[in-house]
Amino acid sequence: MNSFEWNKIAGAVLFALLLAVAGRNLAQVAIQPQPANPQAFPIEVTQASAPAAAKAEVDIATLLQTASVQAGQRSAKKCIACHSFDEGGAHKIGPALWGVVGRKIGTQSDFNYSRAMKEHGDSWTIEVLNGYLRSPRQYIKGTNMAFIGLRKDQERANVIAYLRSLQ
Repeated sequence: MNSFEWNKIAGAVLFALLLAVAGRNLAQVAIQPQPANPQAFPIEVTQASAPAAAKAEVDIATLLQTASVQAGQRSAKKCIACHSFDEGGAHKIGPALWGVVGRKIGTQSDFNYSRAMKEHGDSWTIEVLNGYLRSPRQYIKGTNMAFIGLRKDQERANVIAYLRSLQ
């Protein structure tokens, strides 16, 4: 390379540095933080009522009176990748759910439950199913179930009605 080529390269590098410095300075001038206006109205923040935490516990027995087995079967399609619903159905990632209502939690001998499920000690009552289906990982800490849960009360009631029909 001749000296003219080196001059062009050096000029390009210097021009890039000049643009970077000029851009930084321009940004500092254009975006200068301003102190708050003392004439502005203060916004008072009060403790917000936590609707999710303070929400009254839903009476699942009342919801079950109007629950739809067919709607529950449609909602349960979200679960079909991990659970089977057929009588005598094979386990998948999760246990088969035929006859689950009333069964003691974590007791099917041919499925490898998490320690939390094995040690829970309760049975799958409608109340327990309601809490578990709302948020499995919160209801039984340490469960392997990755499903986030069913947030809508009526949808949970429909799924529980469907599970009750599988006897």
